[in-house]
Amino acid sequence: MRKALLSVAIATTLFNSTLAFANSETETIKQQLDALKKDYEQRIQALEVRLLKTEENAKQANTKVQEVQVTLGKNNTSKKVSSRQNNFNPAISIILDGRYTNFDNDPEDYELPGFALGPESGLGEKGFSVGHTELVMSANVDDKFYGKLTLAVAEHEGSTEIELEEAFIQTLGLGNGLTVKGGRFFSEIGYLNKQHAHSWDFADAPLIYRGLFGNQLIDDGLQISYIAPTDTFLQLGAELLSGSRFPAGGRTNGLGAWTAFADIGGDIGIEHSWQLGVSHWQANDIEDRQSGGHGHGGLTTETPSFSGDSKINALDFVYKWAPNGNPKNQNFKFQAEYFDRKETGNVTMLNSGPPVEISSYDGHQKGWYAQAIYKFKPQWQLGLRYDQLDSNNTGSDADVLGEAGLDNEGHTPKRISLALDWLPSEFSRVRLQFNKDDSYEKSDNQVFLQYTMSLGSHGAHQF
Repeated sequence: MRKALLSVAIATTLFNSTLAFANSETETIKQQLDALKKDYEQRIQALEVRLLKTEENAKQANTKVQEVQVTLGKNNTSKKVSSRQNNFNPAISIILDGRYTNFDNDPEDYELPGFALGPESGLGEKGFSVGHTELVMSANVDDKFYGKLTLAVAEHEGSTEIELEEAFIQTLGLGNGLTVKGGRFFSEIGYLNKQHAHSWDFADAPLIYRGLFGNQLIDDGLQISYIAPTDTFLQLGAELLSGSRFPAGGRTNGLGAWTAFADIGGDIGIEHSWQLGVSHWQANDIEDRQSGGHGHGGLTTETPSFSGDSKINALDFVYKWAPNGNPKNQNFKFQAEYFDRKETGNVTMLNSGPPVEISSYDGHQKGWYAQAIYKFKPQWQLGLRYDQLDSNNTGSDADVLGEAGLDNEGHTPKRISLALDWLPSEFSRVRLQFNKDDSYEKSDNQVFLQYTMSLGSHGAHQF
């Protein structure tokens, strides 16, 4: 009996202890839950307060925006008449270019073996001179057309000449990515050709431009371009040209030359951009394209003349870098182009009398350049460029080709250039440039000190 009572007592004690522990644990859990609940309630209240403040700030910002819009609307309304009056006034600018040059060799003896140089292909004169000065006028004709006129003033053999460099109209808002240009303009062949000389990174043209185009290809005609509606920049275009200017060199009754071009490019992040271009220029049935032979580019008493067909293929690439996408204080640009020309026809040597010597001619000329420009401070940039040419021209009379400057004389023309630019502002530049020019057998050290100043309204340059 005692054992049974003892067992019951023990069991009762254990039960009471377990019950007390359970009640204590339950109370602890309840306290923890209450604490969590209070914490979440406080957080929710804090979020509600922040939400109310955000909504109030948004209301105030919206009110300010409306006030600014009303103010701008009043200003625009008050300026509508004057804006309409100024929309079609021409923007007028003047580009002043002057330079001092020094050459070890006589610039009159300059030549590019394997290339018959065209007009304006020479080095220019030693000493002080006025360079390529421009007068530019442009404006919207109406809401459908834009027009531009550029007059170039330059010194040639001691006399001042004024040349009509550009005179064209261009469509506005034609739609579907199409643009049509008509008149006299810089051809879209290559990358550098369509840019004005004052925007170049060096004082002179690359050797291949000098050999093929007489520095730049300008012609009269019609240009059609199309920009595709793609994320990556894609431009396609063609030009129908009169062929009246070098390197076609002779006006025809109809189409004298044509060009096709394509450009593709894009951005890599916000700091890098690139563009790749291909182009083709062709002129058939050229008649009497005259050049200066071995001379400095002007016509001499014995002038070579080419008649036949000419084709040029070109490839260009440009890469640009700017920290955080802002090129104002620091930037880098790499630029390279390659050209290949093939010609078939006849070369004739002309003098004061009738043609005296004729040779059949198969020409193959090519060349390239690469340059790097680094703007290391807001007002300073450094440029390095390398040029190289090659040619393989054959004909029935080697003496005629030699007199015309088409014999490469076993020489590979090349040149290295270094330029330092001081850029006080976007409208002014002073440049010091040195060329180690091995265009022909006698190496030439060339120094250029150049200033370029822009007066008046001037549009942004192309990529």
